[in-house]
Amino acid sequence: MNTSWRTASLVASAAAVLALTTACGQEAAPPPVSQNVGATAAAGDYGNAGSGGDKTGGGQAAAGPSDTAGELNVSTNAELGKVVTDNLGLTLYRFDQDTAEPPATNCEGDCAKTWPPVPADDASAGEGIDEALLGEIARPDGTKQLTIGGWPAYRYVKDVNAGDVKGQGVGGKWFALTPEGKKAQAAVQAGLSTRQDPELGEIVVDKNGRTVYRFMKDEAWPEPVSACTGDCLKKWPVVAPVDFEDTKGIQKKNYMVFTRPDGAAQQTINCWPIYTFAGDKAAGDTNGQGVGGTWYAVRPDGKPVGASEK
Repeated sequence: MNTSWRTASLVASAAAVLALTTACGQEAAPPPVSQNVGATAAAGDYGNAGSGGDKTGGGQAAAGPSDTAGELNVSTNAELGKVVTDNLGLTLYRFDQDTAEPPATNCEGDCAKTWPPVPADDASAGEGIDEALLGEIARPDGTKQLTIGGWPAYRYVKDVNAGDVKGQGVGGKWFALTPEGKKAQAAVQAGLSTRQDPELGEIVVDKNGRTVYRFMKDEAWPEPVSACTGDCLKKWPVVAPVDFEDTKGIQKKNYMVFTRPDGAAQQTINCWPIYTFAGDKAAGDTNGQGVGGTWYAVRPDGKPVGASEK
């Protein structure tokens, strides 16, 4: 490597509770209603949040990337914009606990098994990469690791296909690298929108790209009733009201808000209460799908993915 190289929130949407006038299933939505839930969800119905394979975030996968970097290039991701990839098209990442000035790594041991350091020896600047931003640091084991804009570069073992960005946002500390060495960040999106999941099809996501779910023990008619209370809400946070004007691809009919027993307002789609899952650590995760046989991702019309409508 050329030794002259350097070595070195989202704006929250304003939640507007809609002016609701009639009951679910009718043309206009009803006023916010209080509910009387006689019992909380039974133990095991809402599952465990789960954890990653090491303290820095992320579990380990069976297959790992190449031990060379080769020619670095720029790939355009639909959500993140421009990110740096290696010669195999695998995304490169940076770690918030590292430093760029001076360059230093804090990912060793088990962390480095989940987030393999990118070797510096054969790295070269391809189209869209500024060679002056490429550098290297010596790791504790004596190997040289590539830096981009001073930040040590890594791959993620769960990225097995060119263009994968499964490491984005893991643990709130790992982010894809932009060609300038900065964190790749998703553009601000609608309060509720949809995305095409490779396994589940078109599903609803919140403004942070997190999957939205339904609880099969809830009720929608004649008025919404949530069976998720108490500890259940720690695992399955409610989706707060989102003005329909701040949605994209969501069915408008029976898009309404109701009032929970604790006084909090919760959004529904087709009158069904909706939630996110604490076990989803990054945008695109669907770890809540099928949990306890009662939690399922939501389609734009409010129907659960992979479960029979009751």
